[in-house]
Amino acid sequence: MIELQTTPDTVEPTVSRRDAIKGTAALGASALAGIRIAAVPIALAGMTQRAGAQSVASIIGVLNFALTLEYLEDEFYRTGLASSVAATFSSAERSAVEQISMHETAHVKVLQATIRALAGTAVAKPTFDFTARGAYPDVFTNKATFFAVAQAFEDTGVRAYKGQAGNVASNKGVLTAALQIHSVEARHAAQIRRLRGQKGWITNADRGTLPAGTQAVYAGEDNTTHAGANAAPLGANAGGTPAVTEAFDEPLTMQQVLAIVAPFIA
Repeated sequence: MIELQTTPDTVEPTVSRRDAIKGTAALGASALAGIRIAAVPIALAGMTQRAGAQSVASIIGVLNFALTLEYLEDEFYRTGLASSVAATFSSAERSAVEQISMHETAHVKVLQATIRALAGTAVAKPTFDFTARGAYPDVFTNKATFFAVAQAFEDTGVRAYKGQAGNVASNKGVLTAALQIHSVEARHAAQIRRLRGQKGWITNADRGTLPAGTQAVYAGEDNTTHAGANAAPLGANAGGTPAVTEAFDEPLTMQQVLAIVAPFIA
């Protein structure tokens, strides 16, 4: 079980400018070298507003949820690059994985700093089992398996951030940082999908060439109704309903996401 550590609801959500600057400095230049992350100053400076409708504790809970997912991705890519599977990567594949790995490490540090800025405690990194309890025993020896698992993680991550946006919306700094990470995760997903010979976007609730056990990653992606309007008729001359579903990405709830990643947590 993943424990999301939070602070009491009475925690003061306002931090000083000095604390925000200290939190940013704590990230360290080396961790962010070559990576443009505007989320750091925006997230921490934005903490000067009160949480409003959402308690600080609930926002920290969402941030710890996101941090758990970033721990997962960060360790996955770093482990992959240090394993024998990396020797089978093409130059383009290695370059992509190395860049994504740096991004994930930076996301971890940004989320940890943001939680500290809210006077919260970052959840400890779980112990991961990237074989998913034996479902993918060759994940770090077989390139096809490695990229299949990577796609499942990235597509899940995109939908996970979308699902929690409303739960941090009262704090503009946190929301801005979350959306900045979300957009980068979407780029990761598209890149990994293309490396696997897939479209850069999801069609219907189709898992493509991923194993059957990954269907939960795409549950609900065949939805065509948004804000009460059914967009399906718009696809009449543009590839039909499947093309319409590609134009929208659906959120996943925290419970759905935890169910997807649970097999990867020892």
